[in-house]
Amino acid sequence: MGTIGVPELIIIFVVALIVFGPRKLPELGRSLGKGLAEFRRASNELRSSIEEQVRTIEQEPPPTTQSSHDGPGTSSEHKV
Repeated sequence: MGTIGVPELIIIFVVALIVFGPRKLPELGRSLGKGLAEFRRASNELRSSIEEQVRTIEQEPPPTTQSSHDGPGTSSEHKV
């Protein structure tokens, strides 16, 4: 399956014209355009949010780990 070419677009347009009529078609085109613009805006916001989170995580210093000898209660002195 490839991309949609000019002949396919013409067939889709003719079918839409027959189904919806010439008066309703411009309104449907506007609605479709607004829907695609909203989808594109939302996907761009999601992408930028994810990229921002990744940058934040990459900039954080790695957590320091304590060895088992440095922690509380692990001293060599035993109180009786």
